[in-house]
Amino acid sequence: MHPWHILQLVGSPTDTFHCELSEMYALGCANALAGNALYRFSYAHISPDGAWCFPKSLSLHDRQTTEKYPTVEALAIIASMGVDCGLPQLFCLRGMTECRAIFRILEIPFIGNSPLQMDLSANKALARNIVSACGVNVPEAQLLTKTACTSGSIALPSYPVVVKPVGSDNSHGVSLVTDPAQLGNAIADAHFYHDQVLIEKYIELGREVRCGIVQRDEGLVCLPLEEYAVDANKRPIRLHGDKLVRDRDELLELPASALDLTWIVDQKDPVTQIVQSAALKCYTALGCRHYGLFDFRVDPNGVPWFLEAGLYCSFSPGSVIVKMCEAHGISLENYFAESVQLAIDSG
Repeated sequence: MHPWHILQLVGSPTDTFHCELSEMYALGCANALAGNALYRFSYAHISPDGAWCFPKSLSLHDRQTTEKYPTVEALAIIASMGVDCGLPQLFCLRGMTECRAIFRILEIPFIGNSPLQMDLSANKALARNIVSACGVNVPEAQLLTKTACTSGSIALPSYPVVVKPVGSDNSHGVSLVTDPAQLGNAIADAHFYHDQVLIEKYIELGREVRCGIVQRDEGLVCLPLEEYAVDANKRPIRLHGDKLVRDRDELLELPASALDLTWIVDQKDPVTQIVQSAALKCYTALGCRHYGLFDFRVDPNGVPWFLEAGLYCSFSPGSVIVKMCEAHGISLENYFAESVQLAIDSG
């Protein structure tokens, strides 16, 4: 059998940060699966200026020196490549929706959730409303627009509250507000990333965990939970610096594992079954396919509260779902092979 031709869609049409984030995860995937005779990888890269290129590798040299194309020509090139399966690796909203839809337009099977599901999950207000309607606990909250913020009529849950942009990942613009005097600056910070802002009631610790669900031949499988280091006094919520930092060369890297800020929860822990049950409801409510990630805050009484959904997996060793799979006894190589076959079979 010939190797499957896999096209990694990389970069961002939006900004440099999301472009770097995509490159970091896609390179991790490429390196981890390099030399595997089952696949032949190609790369389509889009830059924030809208230019496309098709580098031989994801190295900076290859990306900078490869010929650039406008979108119309890039789509024609992708259509002519004979791709068996697409692997979208973009994390900005346009990348998760418009660029991911390229595979649908060109009738190329691809791994992961549809553009619609990505759009729904990226909007924290919509996602929480959808899962709440299916019986999942969500914190009390108020949705604000910039107009509402200037009206002076903001009715809030009791303090403390968490202020977050409706459409931002990696905790950009997220603040814990314990005093009304802090609220204005927190809202302004969140509005820098999105026109709408959620003000949620702070859920007391407890614990903070993430649950991954993957689709396999036997159906949906709940993976072991990953727990995050949070502390009511020192780290009451997870901020951007807990998720991504820059190294000495100013390149993005993941600090959590290196700093022992995350660990896999023992599957015998009582919290596991409770959170997995809630995560399954979220997966179904949001119409997920192939996989999904769901963040929960667990209060002191053991009640899980939905925080957000992250419907992506980069198939990099640093990807949360990959780490959960390995804890469940599923290697990266086997999980990727299953995912490719699932995408091709489901079209």
